[in-house]
Amino acid sequence: MKIYYDKDVNFKLIKGKTIGIIGYGSQGHAHAQNLRDSGCKVLVSDAKGSPTWKKAVADGFKPMAADAVAKESDIIMMLVPDTLQALIYKNDIQKHLTKGKMLMFAH
Repeated sequence: MKIYYDKDVNFKLIKGKTIGIIGYGSQGHAHAQNLRDSGCKVLVSDAKGSPTWKKAVADGFKPMAADAVAKESDIIMMLVPDTLQALIYKNDIQKHLTKGKMLMFAH
């Protein structure tokens, strides 16, 4: 087993990139806060008015619609429930996937 530490990370790979977190739930909040605390520019999205939208605000983010986050981000991380991923992808993400952007999924 190999354990990675901060010294093992090459932050130059994402320096200057905007990272969009779609879904501020159980995984999204941790991803967003860790990236922000590491000095990355992070945008977050969740369902407007939801408890997790309000949590994002309380945590110092300015949540946006998924469409806007996808448009503005170089790296997009989908962290919404599996049952919503296809719909959000089709409606909000797909049209903004241009050359050089990265899309990642977790569940």
